Amino acid sequence: MKVVALVSGGKDSCYAMMKCIQYGHEIVALANLMPADDSVDELDSFMYQTVGHQIIVSYAECMGLPLFRRRIQGSTRHQTLNYKTTPGDEVEDMFVLLNEVKRQIPSITAVSSGAIASDYQRLRVESVCSRLGLVSLAYLWKQDQSLLLQEMITNGILAITVKVAAIGLEPSKHLGKEIAFLNTHLHKLKELYGINVCGEGGEYETLTLDCPLFVNARIVLDEFQIVLHSPGSIASVGVVHPLTFHLENKETAISLSNNDKTNYSSLGKNGSVFEVQGDCPQRSDATCQSNAERTNLAEVSDDRIYISRTKKDNIFSICCWLQESCKNSAGSHEDLAIVLKHIESQLTGYGFGWEHVLYIHLYIADMNEFATVNETYVRFITQDKCPFGVPSRSTIELPMLQASLGRAYIEVLVANDNSKNVLHVQSISSWAPSCIGPYSQATLHKEILHMAGQLGLDPATMTLCNEGPSAEMEQALENSEAVANVFNCSISISAIVFTIYCSRNTPLPERLKIQEKQDSFLEQMRLLQLEKGSKCKVLYPIFLYVLVPDLPKRAFVEVKPILFVPEDTETAVTSVQNPTSFTVANCWGFQHAQWHDSCIQKCVVSGKICAVILSITEDHVAKICSESLGVNVKDVDYHNSVAKGDMERVSRFCVYLLDKGIMENGFSWEDTMEPPFALSTLDDDGLASPSWNSTSMIDRTLTTKRIIALRALNLETIPQHLIDTGKSVYSSRTHGKTLLGSPVSVPLLGRLRKNE
Repeated sequence: MKVVALVSGGKDSCYAMMKCIQYGHEIVALANLMPADDSVDELDSFMYQTVGHQIIVSYAECMGLPLFRRRIQGSTRHQTLNYKTTPGDEVEDMFVLLNEVKRQIPSITAVSSGAIASDYQRLRVESVCSRLGLVSLAYLWKQDQSLLLQEMITNGILAITVKVAAIGLEPSKHLGKEIAFLNTHLHKLKELYGINVCGEGGEYETLTLDCPLFVNARIVLDEFQIVLHSPGSIASVGVVHPLTFHLENKETAISLSNNDKTNYSSLGKNGSVFEVQGDCPQRSDATCQSNAERTNLAEVSDDRIYISRTKKDNIFSICCWLQESCKNSAGSHEDLAIVLKHIESQLTGYGFGWEHVLYIHLYIADMNEFATVNETYVRFITQDKCPFGVPSRSTIELPMLQASLGRAYIEVLVANDNSKNVLHVQSISSWAPSCIGPYSQATLHKEILHMAGQLGLDPATMTLCNEGPSAEMEQALENSEAVANVFNCSISISAIVFTIYCSRNTPLPERLKIQEKQDSFLEQMRLLQLEKGSKCKVLYPIFLYVLVPDLPKRAFVEVKPILFVPEDTETAVTSVQNPTSFTVANCWGFQHAQWHDSCIQKCVVSGKICAVILSITEDHVAKICSESLGVNVKDVDYHNSVAKGDMERVSRFCVYLLDKGIMENGFSWEDTMEPPFALSTLDDDGLASPSWNSTSMIDRTLTTKRIIALRALNLETIPQHLIDTGKSVYSSRTHGKTLLGSPVSVPLLGRLRKNE
């Protein structure tokens, strides 16, 4: 991409440019914001470094690039973390500046910044980029500051301190010194006082005088004055006021070693400086969708729209789908627009909006339509509508048309409060894959971390690993761990459930390697956490393996963890892989047998969470049905077909086991938070294939064909359908294949209630 770099003169913005070039981007322009008064060194700004601004003008000549500058007219007016367009705010000066750069150089598609740890600054850059249709690049984001500082020094960043404001940094002693000289001292202060060695806490600021990007000249600061702002305090604040400086031409371009793949040859030999003027916009420039566009959807009769929700008011799920897709439908995006419209209507009816949504499961019939589906999605769910953070999301392809579920199916998890903590990083960085748009990496609500589905993407390039499925799995787990670390937890010790989506294009031997990679990665990370002295109780999660037709970007694997992040690290935790026998009342004629325990996995946090995965294999079906017939299981063949009556018995058995699994841990159906998960069928070739919002299960050996899989995640809501229908069961046939249903499967219960 062609990039305009935001430069303050500091080491971070310069090194961020070097990283952009390392990852194949091209710096074509520089942008800088400076005080309105040249004599002023520092503004009272939460956003911009201005100390040393008198020298920034030289960057154009040093790098041979055009430099666009604007005098800051605004001030800090919108002080909350998530920025909203505010007239008179200093962020609007950045908008005007970058808008002019984009006008003069239309080929620019990205903006580089040196953000390392400040969400305040990153979110504002991302906000401006979003309004201008630009991509934010922040390659220093969340990097280890000690390693980062050493990298800068090693890679030729020559920067001096121009401001100090921390205990242990004295203006008379430490201003004007090179970072290489101060490196050891900064790490000593980190050990003593916990300072940020890169100055991310405002401990110090720098001015870059030379670096490999300065292909034409280096800056020599001849004379400067030290200005004290708070002399005599414990941490005296002082800044450098430049008096005279000059450029020292470089006779030859900087030679790079053969091992250095970075190429700065595209930087020019001459640079011009442009001052950007004009007033800041008085209202938001964000494009708003007209009501006409929103309501211009194909009319759909109510009897073809299915909506289902759990009962409890504080956390509940809503599902919506079309029984049959419109014959004249243009594709998944049109079905999705209809479904989103009705979800939105339901939310409004309950007194809620998209800002109350924690998580969205999006299932589509054709991943080839992902781009148009996404365009539809972002028309309904916008950042303006979600001031507390946009929902996290996973997107999966499933053959829903076979099950008469339309081309698009939505499941949303809703909370009646705004206490959620949303992580939404739109900038491309080396930290974790960016979420450019109204979907976030993770949402924490009431100790449950709902993480977006993670692909095996290299964060810096946003491309899939090319070493195969197991490499994708490892990268997806690394990405998940990076997200978890932001919430001070780890997927290796805090995960409750892992849903592993595996593309059907993945060969069977590679599926085995995927599981091996998962197990070894989690074990290694678990040991590392214990070595660090983690105070969190170790959870041993349960795994749901799902074989799907396709994933975004044609990925082989997608990982979707759900984590428990306790406010109290001493919370009791119990993990159950093979639950012990628990006696419940005789239910529909079932009596406990030892083999029942092989059907169920649980992870329990005492008094708080009970996560359950129930899986029924073909062999289990044979046992269930043979018991009802009083025949030997060996004489029964259920591999190819199951009679309707037998299907009902299997469904009742599922409810019986779920009852048992939930009740033995002190929970009830009235505590269900998310609807359970899943059905699958068998193709004519005997291969398992999906039929609703989850597909055939790949078990712990990834080989057993399963014809039922049900997941119940249990917190604070009621599956009212279970109560209303009196635990009825439902079965149907689709394309000659049997589709199994269960009263704990919200969509199927929705269909049942429609058909009653």
